Amino acid sequence: MKILGKLAMLLLGGVLAMNVLAADKQLRIGTLAPKNSLYHRQLMELGEAWRTAQGGSAKYLVYPDGSQGGETDMVRRMRIGQLQGGLLSVVGLREIEPSIAALQNMPLMFKNWEEVDYVREKMRPGMEKKFLDKGFVVLAWGDAGWVRFFSKEAAVRPDDFKKMKFFAWGSEIEQQEIMKSLGYTPVPLETGDILPAIQTGMINAVPSTPYFALATQIYTTASNMLDLNWAPIVGALVITKKAWDELTPEGQVAVREAGAKAGVQLRAKARQEVDEAVEAMKKRGLTVNKPNAEQAKEWNDLADKLYPRIRGKMVPADTFDEVVGHLKAYRAGKK
Repeated sequence: MKILGKLAMLLLGGVLAMNVLAADKQLRIGTLAPKNSLYHRQLMELGEAWRTAQGGSAKYLVYPDGSQGGETDMVRRMRIGQLQGGLLSVVGLREIEPSIAALQNMPLMFKNWEEVDYVREKMRPGMEKKFLDKGFVVLAWGDAGWVRFFSKEAAVRPDDFKKMKFFAWGSEIEQQEIMKSLGYTPVPLETGDILPAIQTGMINAVPSTPYFALATQIYTTASNMLDLNWAPIVGALVITKKAWDELTPEGQVAVREAGAKAGVQLRAKARQEVDEAVEAMKKRGLTVNKPNAEQAKEWNDLADKLYPRIRGKMVPADTFDEVVGHLKAYRAGKK
């Protein structure tokens, strides 16, 4: 009887422990965004809304600065439950749903933010359904500025960059193959390796948004920037469907509302900070190189060569065609 009594107590203790863990909900979010940056602050505000609605001993943790690894690593951590969400660029999002690459990996396809917004909104319902089917809920859509090329030496033509070693995302094998086929030299690295790599000469050119170049001090070594909006950096805040289903109804409503608000603020403030970041870097020694009409045509010709290589490889063919179709409709309407 004593043995049975002890066994019952152990079982009861296990049940109580499970109940405590169930009540002690945690929402752990990973991001490459620097600590105290606009993106980090928006994540913290969203967390406050969730924690208030969830109640109890709910805990909300944000891991900035890529402390959970690169974006591919963060997606893997979400899949095994080590993270419940992530603020990711297309680099990480395409690990979940490849068609998202259409919003970022089509250089010089978008002429301005209005076109980016139009296409994203047209594709958003379908994209969010695809993410849900893969086990992820999209809470907010954001962006982080236009990719521009930062380099140690001044460069304005596509051929100027062929003698340079480019930072490339370690997970984007297709992009590296395309770059090599056109005579460029990609060096696959993770984001945290960029600054030491450019300081030591392992790389001497970095595609980056101005805000990221300022925040990470890339521009102090790569002090030349090509004033060309190569491609928008588009991102989203996603959490796993498992984590979403575990939220209370009040928690889901609070997170949805806070996510929508955060998306609007992220897009507006990020676009404003692009120009502010460039001006701040110029005051500290950045040289801005603007291509003339002839050089701009060379960049457009390069993009035209890239599209057949990107379509069906980096971007699914049907999604590539969908973006082109939406842009044609938008531009026709503007005319």
